[in-house]
Amino acid sequence: MNLLPTNEHPIERVLRVVLGLGVLSLAFIGPTTPWGWLGLVPLATGLIGSCPLYTVLGFSTCPVKPKS
Repeated sequence: MNLLPTNEHPIERVLRVVLGLGVLSLAFIGPTTPWGWLGLVPLATGLIGSCPLYTVLGFSTCPVKPKS
């Protein structure tokens, strides 16, 4: 079992990075709020390509099947 399997579609990864950067910007620009740091979660999962929740649930949006 791979610790961080790739389980996100490339388009989903881009959307997660964009969303993460947008939410993270709330910690610096606009209504400066500590909630903006939550943007690190989608940013990290988008950059890594692996969502821990997807792994736990056995879900994947990645079109490529992992090699066994």
